Amino acid sequence: MAGPGNEAIISVRDLVVGFGETPVLNGVSLDVMRGEILGFVGASGMGKSVLMRTIIGLLPRRAGRVAVFGVDFDGLSEDARRALERRWGVLFQQGALFSSLTVRQNVQFPMREHLRLSYRLMDEIAAAKLEMVGLTPEVGDKYPAELSGGMIKRVALARALALDPEIVFLDEPTSGLDPIGAGEFDLLIKTLQHTLGLTVFMVTHDLDSLHAVCDRIAVLADRKVITAGPMAAMLASDHPWVKAYFRGKRSRANGAAGTA
Repeated sequence: MAGPGNEAIISVRDLVVGFGETPVLNGVSLDVMRGEILGFVGASGMGKSVLMRTIIGLLPRRAGRVAVFGVDFDGLSEDARRALERRWGVLFQQGALFSSLTVRQNVQFPMREHLRLSYRLMDEIAAAKLEMVGLTPEVGDKYPAELSGGMIKRVALARALALDPEIVFLDEPTSGLDPIGAGEFDLLIKTLQHTLGLTVFMVTHDLDSLHAVCDRIAVLADRKVITAGPMAAMLASDHPWVKAYFRGKRSRANGAAGTA
C-alpha cells in the first residue's frame, strides 16, 4: 500500500471553538493528508478532543472552516451529511461501548444506523470485523462489562471499522492499557492502516505511540496548532512546550523509552 499522499483529506482553517465565554480553540489550522497516521498532541484539557469532535460535526464552531473529503458541513442536507459521515469511523475515549448491548450488537450499531442489511449479513460482517482486530467471533456474545480494557478498545475499533471507512478517528486509543497491551494496539493500528489504506487522526499523549506509528505529529498549544511535522521536526523544535514534551525527562531522547 502506498504511503501518505499530497491530498489533504481533512482541512481545517482558522477554526474557533468555545464554551460560554471561554475560547478553547482560537485560529486552529491543520491539514491531514490521505493515507497518513497523524498524531495530535497537547497538554491535558487544551482541546485535542474538542478539535476531533468539531471535525466530525459533534461540536459547533464559532468561526473558521472544516472540510472533509473537500466538503464543508455548512449547507449540507441531512442525507448528504449522513452519506459523508459513513466515510469515517470513530473510536472514542474509553471505547464508549453501549453497556446494554452485546459486543456483536455494538459492532453492528453503525450498520443499523446507516444500512439496510439482513440480520445474517450483519452477523457475518460483525464476526469479520472482530477477527480483523484480533478477537474471535465468540466474543460477540459477551457484554462490555465482561471484557478487559484491551478487549474493549478492540471492540470499539471493530465498530469504528464497521462501515469500511476511509478515515478513522482515534481518541486516546492506548489510554489505560499496560505497556504490552498499548504496544500491541499500536501494531494493530499500523497494520490496519497499511492493509486498508486508512487515514488515521489519532489524539494521544502516548510518546511510544507517536514514535511507533505516526507519520506526522501536530502539536496544540496556546489554543492553536503551533507546529506539525515528522518526529525529527518535533525533536529539533525549540518551542518550550514541544521541547519539554519530546525531549523532557520522560522522553526517549533522554533514554526513558517506554515510560510515557
